[in-house]
Amino acid sequence: MAIGTTIHTFDIQLADVDRGVYDEVSLRVARHQSETDAFMVTRLLAYLLEYEEGIGFSPDGIASTDEPAVQVRDLTGRLTAWIEVGAPDAERVHFGSKLADRVAVYTHRDPGKLLANWAGKKIHRAEDVVVRAFDPAFVDAVAGDLARRNSVTLSVTEGQLYLEINGAAHSAHLGEHRIA
Repeated sequence: MAIGTTIHTFDIQLADVDRGVYDEVSLRVARHQSETDAFMVTRLLAYLLEYEEGIGFSPDGIASTDEPAVQVRDLTGRLTAWIEVGAPDAERVHFGSKLADRVAVYTHRDPGKLLANWAGKKIHRAEDVVVRAFDPAFVDAVAGDLARRNSVTLSVTEGQLYLEINGAAHSAHLGEHRIA
């Protein structure tokens, strides 16, 4: 564990009606000293919204250049989903798209700027890359309620997120974008 890393624990009740995923999840999430609370919240939400067997955070954390922030591997260890967080460059999305069956990007930044930065750049299977954006005010509000130990309930229905963290309730629409 790197010096300056803060460990946050999360006990989560997940009910993703849109995908038919219902589970209790316990996570220990390391927040690197260079990582903002908003980035960590986005990374956590990406994990939960992509939750399935074989999901995990990158072993090297956010510092890894060869792996995404969140990934899904099958039972053989083959990478099946490359899930980026933040504002990755087109080259990184291209790399991930060549390695995994599917690629998703979760951001708490302006998705229009992100897509504009990728315009005209080579991205393997660009039409299949999904960009999901959270309203920055929603992410900031959730980040403001973070503690070292967290109790979370996340419900998703018709693209609407209902999140309760440590007794504080938040909701937001999950915007979905595609590369044009």
